[in-house]
Amino acid sequence: MLKPLNDRVVIEVVQEEEVTAGGLVLTSAAKEKPQTGNVVAIGDGYMSNDGTKLPLSVKAGDKVLFEKYAGSEVKHEGKDYLIVHEKDIIAIVQ
Repeated sequence: MLKPLNDRVVIEVVQEEEVTAGGLVLTSAAKEKPQTGNVVAIGDGYMSNDGTKLPLSVKAGDKVLFEKYAGSEVKHEGKDYLIVHEKDIIAIVQ
């Protein structure tokens, strides 16, 4: 499994539905880039100005909303993941 460093978060991106409500199938060019996913792993936090390690606000298992073009896409053991900095996560979906 991937173990992110510092304030990075590994997200398994939730693929959007490929068929519209009216039954139209969308091509890959017409689909928007996904912005939601499930947190798979988190780093150990980031260093504050005074040298203390601050924990992240998200945890493994959280469903999150992230910036549209944030992070780095990686493939690991046949699955696609996105690695982002915590600052690129907009919200936790409840």
